[in-house]
Amino acid sequence: MGRPQLLLPLCASVSLLGGLTFGYELAVVSGALLPLQLDFGLSCLEQELLVGSLLLGALLASLVGGILIDQYGRKQAILGSNVVLLAGSLSLGLAGSLAWLVLGRLMAGFAISLSSMACCIYVSELVGPRQRGVLVSLYEAGITLGILLSYALNYALAGSPGGWRHMFGWAAAPALLQSLSLFCLPAGTTEAAAHKDLIPLQGGEATKLGRPRYSLLDLFRARDNMRGRTMVGLGLVIFQQLTGQPNVLCYASTIFHSVGFRGGSSAVLASVGLGAVKVVSTLTALGLVDRAGRRALLLAGCALMALSVSGIGLVSFAAPMDSGPSCQALRNASRPVGLPGDSSLPGAVVSPLPLPATSENQGKPVPPTSTKIKPHPRAGNRTAPPLPALGTAAPAPRSAPELALLHWTALVCMMVFVSAFSFGFGPVTWLVLSEIYPVEIRGRAFAFCNSFNWASNLLVSLSFLHLIGTIGLSWTFLLYGLTAVLGLGFIYAFVPETKGQSLAEIDQQFQKRRFALSFGHRQSSTSIPYTRIEVSATS
Repeated sequence: MGRPQLLLPLCASVSLLGGLTFGYELAVVSGALLPLQLDFGLSCLEQELLVGSLLLGALLASLVGGILIDQYGRKQAILGSNVVLLAGSLSLGLAGSLAWLVLGRLMAGFAISLSSMACCIYVSELVGPRQRGVLVSLYEAGITLGILLSYALNYALAGSPGGWRHMFGWAAAPALLQSLSLFCLPAGTTEAAAHKDLIPLQGGEATKLGRPRYSLLDLFRARDNMRGRTMVGLGLVIFQQLTGQPNVLCYASTIFHSVGFRGGSSAVLASVGLGAVKVVSTLTALGLVDRAGRRALLLAGCALMALSVSGIGLVSFAAPMDSGPSCQALRNASRPVGLPGDSSLPGAVVSPLPLPATSENQGKPVPPTSTKIKPHPRAGNRTAPPLPALGTAAPAPRSAPELALLHWTALVCMMVFVSAFSFGFGPVTWLVLSEIYPVEIRGRAFAFCNSFNWASNLLVSLSFLHLIGTIGLSWTFLLYGLTAVLGLGFIYAFVPETKGQSLAEIDQQFQKRRFALSFGHRQSSTSIPYTRIEVSATS
């Protein structure tokens, strides 16, 4: 590259712009869906197909992306994903039918999923231990900024003819800027050199001067404690989703409405307000991840998530919230709310990151002939009483001050939940995944864990309506709280502290420990014996 002083800012731009693209593509559909519904006459099923196609493309990338990353390199994978994203944006911007829209969303989902894996691995390998936590976590900060940017553009373009085409097209801008940064960075990494001059004293399976070869099946074998690493990676991504973070935010706008924000303002605050909380919390994580450490942030974040989501569940026992308008109800409403973030988004609950702007939809169409499901009171029937909480008995009447206190308590719990996820599971999960695997299989291992992330997201989202119909909304939130407690125990017992260690030191730390349980105690890299030998650089 010739200018080592530019390495850190260029790596920061790659990470930040990659996350910006991811967040923008994830949230932009919330503002585009309503005009698309009007232009193409989309049914509820077609809207679900359009929104869910992004998830399908992302899941496909998580299945094959690891091979591409390890085979062709991290930099080439990111550049290739940007080409796919540009093609997808072109398909979306020029689409004249639902088929072209779905194709564009599939390509966009594939691109952002592949890029997210390659970016985290690429940056983690290029920078040193002291900067790795901040620069990899910048990706999560970029996601939150991208979500906020999409809300702003959705609002600005909502009234313009064909505004949805511009909404989708602007996703190409950060991808192009990221590609320019990549052209100034090296294609490879000095990871091999870092491993060559570290020889384990206790005769582990690390190679002497050669490089080991791994297959995907090695992720489940005892060799180099790959089984323990895989348990850590899968545990983090699965607990990240089983805490219900995509689904809890489905009630964000309802909570804002319950504390007195009516009409479109509730959706504004649910999207922009929670988005701002996410940005502040993620920036806080950037300052703490290399000081407090990965493990401390995970433990603190998971504990706060358990308390806050349980608090929402307890509050909803005393002051139940309605279920929000359905897709069919919004289509039959006398007039739609004028803000783009308040549009119906049936597939919002299957997105890999929370989309606060889509918080008023359950994700399922309401059969028009059903006699058991009544229209929502805000969807045309102005005199209808509020719907009771799903699956819960009607509470005893409460005074207005008591209800106001309960509703504000739910709002505070929601803010704490969003904040805790944004400085815990949100950035740290992907940072740990980019650190714990050997370089030879890092791409495939990261992709393997990422596929479970998308699959568990889909499972949690699809089970949401069944849960609230079976055990009620309050017990569903309490179940998420219990899952967060289990996740807290998992982190304490199995997740190691990796701050301040090089990737080679982390690799040898895992090789020495045959059982991941031993990582439950804080340890320093100085306790791992190394000897450094001089290797002549004749090559």
